[in-house]
Amino acid sequence: MQSTNHSAAIYRQVQRANWIGLLFNFGLGLAKLIGGVLASSFALVADSVNSLGDTITSVIVLYSLKVAQFPADDEHPYGHSRAEGIAALTVSLIIIFSALAVAWETLVRLQGQHETPPAWALWIAGINVLIKEGLYRYKITVGRRTGSLATIANAWDHRSDALSALAVLTGLAMVRYGGQNLAWADKVAAMIVALAIVWAGVKLFRQSASELLDVQADEEMVCSIRSTAQRIAGVQAVEKLWVRKSGLEYFIDIHLQVEPTMSVQEGHHIGHLVKQRLIVDYPSIRDVLVHLEPYAGL
Repeated sequence: MQSTNHSAAIYRQVQRANWIGLLFNFGLGLAKLIGGVLASSFALVADSVNSLGDTITSVIVLYSLKVAQFPADDEHPYGHSRAEGIAALTVSLIIIFSALAVAWETLVRLQGQHETPPAWALWIAGINVLIKEGLYRYKITVGRRTGSLATIANAWDHRSDALSALAVLTGLAMVRYGGQNLAWADKVAAMIVALAIVWAGVKLFRQSASELLDVQADEEMVCSIRSTAQRIAGVQAVEKLWVRKSGLEYFIDIHLQVEPTMSVQEGHHIGHLVKQRLIVDYPSIRDVLVHLEPYAGL
């Protein structure tokens, strides 16, 4: 019950963070789109596509978080927590293709007419940098507090956006104060934005695919779980330990070695103690499957 309550609390915090990100991204995207069109700044328009795209992806993530919390059933005995990983994989592809489209459009426009952006366009870009950096700091705090790697990754996506927005701000400033000799800077800034988004999308894709392929958890967590299990009275050794991440939760498969003369009831009791201790000490663990082996000694 404690693990279930903890997982629900984690989901609520992650959902709250995504709702805040959605609202800010929508407001930013709309402001940058209008400002970019009025100022004839393709870099600002390109960055608005990024923010509005983040809004769409936030909706996908929020829906996946809702599905991920559905209880296990006959068709899904392990639950629905993989929905988050599937959504992340989908979102990463959306990010990559939208960024490539922006990059292509930028190349087409490189030889076009350049116009000097008004001063207020710089203000929009500057405020964008501050808000994106603020979202990064907020989500990185939530991610570290809850242990949610997805939230931490999303926070770094905001940091990437902040750096991209800084590139846009630099490009706009160069066009406005450097004259037509530096008019190309706006398009170059747009290209930097597109490449930054592609890079973020590729990293997210690799991380999501790795999770869906049941990659072993990080060595520090595995060693910690092994040490906890070995401290339970009656456990002679941990023969095998597999720790896989599914959404915001973990599933454990552990093979314990016990005395070969031990009764089935005694072995079952030890396995139950190990399972309960792991779930209490690591609230992000959803379930533990324990298998007992006879201890063969050294």
